[in-house]
Amino acid sequence: MTIFSKIIAGQIPSYKIAEDEYFFAFLDIFPLVKGHVLVVPKMETDKFFDLGDEYLSRLLLFAKPIAHAIEKAFDCNRCGISVVGLEVPHAHLHLMPINSADDLNFMRAKLKLSPEELKVVQGKITRIL
Repeated sequence: MTIFSKIIAGQIPSYKIAEDEYFFAFLDIFPLVKGHVLVVPKMETDKFFDLGDEYLSRLLLFAKPIAHAIEKAFDCNRCGISVVGLEVPHAHLHLMPINSADDLNFMRAKLKLSPEELKVVQGKITRIL
């Protein structure tokens, strides 16, 4: 069971953004920028493009309103999207408010936000959804 499956099952607490029967979205607790959201399928699959075509389509449709909420909640040019998948062997999508391509640079230092700051970020996004 991956750490993401444990988060989905409620065994590890998270800052949930959205959920349906197929997907779970929550804040990255080590974000590159404030508003960094992870979208994960509830079905455990290691590689993103090993997900079936219909599942991939549903994932993007699930992520779309979250991306729009991120764009409204944060001062940014757009919501960036990234699939890296090296740190956790569970397919996932990163959604982040960005102003430049460098905002998606995973080699940069990650932010250290307090639980209170994460709750504020969570509220900014979920109030719009």
